[in-house]
Amino acid sequence: SFSITYISKKNVSSVKNNVGRGLNIALVNGVTGELLETRAFDMWAGDVSDLLKFLRPLHEGTLVFVASFDDAATKLNDESRRLFEELGSTAVKELAFRDSWVFVGAKGIENKSPFEQRMKNSKSSNKYEGWPESLEMDGCIPLRPPLEG
Repeated sequence: SFSITYISKKNVSSVKNNVGRGLNIALVNGVTGELLETRAFDMWAGDVSDLLKFLRPLHEGTLVFVASFDDAATKLNDESRRLFEELGSTAVKELAFRDSWVFVGAKGIENKSPFEQRMKNSKSSNKYEGWPESLEMDGCIPLRPPLEG
């Protein structure tokens, strides 16, 4: 089972040590459940090529956990959005400046992921001044059986 949370700008002071601006991504082995790697990609001032280098070589069955912080969309380009769509995202194509986004997908997924939420950044509905409310998502993802060799 898992739980991921979008961290609003308002709550950053208490969690800044393990959260980076942009996209916070954890890779998990879909067979063993082992945490493989965690990285943060700055989508405001960073270089999207770092994100592309991270996502392109994923192995079949790798689970990809994503939680946004601050701005997750400014530097996203067509290829990075397509890579997330291939992991099962439907919201990434609409993801815009300061939207809240949590997502779990997998390399080689055949359908769209049921584990995704997006909260649009909107001056009229933002919970915090200039920021949409936090998102929380819980779920249970079955591990894959090992591939027979």
